[in-house]
Amino acid sequence: MSLFLCDYQEGAHPAIMKALNDTNFVQTPGYGEDIFCEEARELIKKAVGTDRCDVHFLVGGTQTNTVVIKSALRPHQGVIAASTGHINVHETGAIEAVGHKVLTIAGRDGKICAEDIRRYCASYYADSAWEHIVMPGMVYISFPTELGTIYSKAELEAIRGVCKEYSMYLFIDGARLGYGLKSPRADITLPELASLCDVFYIGGTKVGALFGEAVVIMNDELKKDFRCVMKQHGGMLAKGRLLGIQFRELFRDGLYFEISENAIEKAGKLREIFAGRGYGFYADSPTNQQFPILPADVYEKVRGICELWADMPDGSKAVRFCTSWCTGDEQLRELEELLDGTE
Repeated sequence: MSLFLCDYQEGAHPAIMKALNDTNFVQTPGYGEDIFCEEARELIKKAVGTDRCDVHFLVGGTQTNTVVIKSALRPHQGVIAASTGHINVHETGAIEAVGHKVLTIAGRDGKICAEDIRRYCASYYADSAWEHIVMPGMVYISFPTELGTIYSKAELEAIRGVCKEYSMYLFIDGARLGYGLKSPRADITLPELASLCDVFYIGGTKVGALFGEAVVIMNDELKKDFRCVMKQHGGMLAKGRLLGIQFRELFRDGLYFEISENAIEKAGKLREIFAGRGYGFYADSPTNQQFPILPADVYEKVRGICELWADMPDGSKAVRFCTSWCTGDEQLRELEELLDGTE
């Protein structure tokens, strides 16, 4: 039976594996100073719509979040995030471990809004003892969120406005960026998203690569010495070429968005499978993550192929199913047969 546990359970798209194999005996300098990384940087800059950004390649999401936040914040500052944000619930305190507190806001459906951020900051500066409290220096959001939801362009513009008002950086975690931008509900392009933040990253690990994330720094203030922080925190891969080759392949002929479109299409079909059987959803996700709520007996049928997300008050189970670059119709047919007891 096929698994829907996550969007990185397979290796990598065949085109990437071929590119890695084809370049295996090419000798290059290390630490991302090779021709493959340079070509990938130029392709990403073209996709972003400006050559005034810096692009760096790191191995994984937690490492990327830690390095970006550590490089941007001063010792007395923390980062605002949704209580469900990845840096708060899935990274074993990595941000706190490097000296920065995660300042949480409850949010809704995985998202935080501009007004909640403004209220948080206003309350901080209204406190007569503000100098004794961790200062908010950055806002962290994910696109898509942990619940597969996405921010609209207007929501991002509003958050950006609050960040400017309170002199905070805006950092967008794009671990699943392709799935967000290719969602049928997305009203923002990659260049528009880039223009609204100080730094973001393009996820490869969860979008067809073997591993790797591409950090794109838009704000000149954050560019200086970034590679020093990468090195200090284990983010500078000696065989950096392995990252460059993968992102060159992802962005050379639009493969990154082609992969994303497949996952979105199959997620829509997966959603129909559950909705057609009368099941509700824990979150209204328009991306590759779907969260059906299943009766306990139905959950027992699928428990090995999806992730348990939440126990519901009535005894039912909210679960997560993920589609990816290689999810096909045959896998969905297998799922239908399992649900109907005909497999």
